[in-house]
Amino acid sequence: MDTSRYGSVLRARKAELEGRLSRIEQDFVTPRNPNDDDRAVERNNDEVLEELGETGERELAAIDAALHRIAAGTFGICARCGRSIAEQRLDAVPHTPLCQACAAEVSEEV
Repeated sequence: MDTSRYGSVLRARKAELEGRLSRIEQDFVTPRNPNDDDRAVERNNDEVLEELGETGERELAAIDAALHRIAAGTFGICARCGRSIAEQRLDAVPHTPLCQACAAEVSEEV
């Protein structure tokens, strides 16, 4: 498995997310409109941005964990069962710590 390729993909996605999260943070510190109707729309937008930010933070943490697994030599090995994660799965979700079977089991448990 070419972990350097996945490392490049993960670092690029990390940079993209950090940029997006920075823009979201900037939007939160931007002065608000004094108009009541506009403030209501801005509050709704803030809720959406907050959810996007939280999702981005979770993905960023998963990417950092995947980069640590690359450094540790455990990337591509399922954290739950210890079997190899299929490259097709890693191509789709390069930061995944679980093989398809374990991911399905975990989602059923939730």
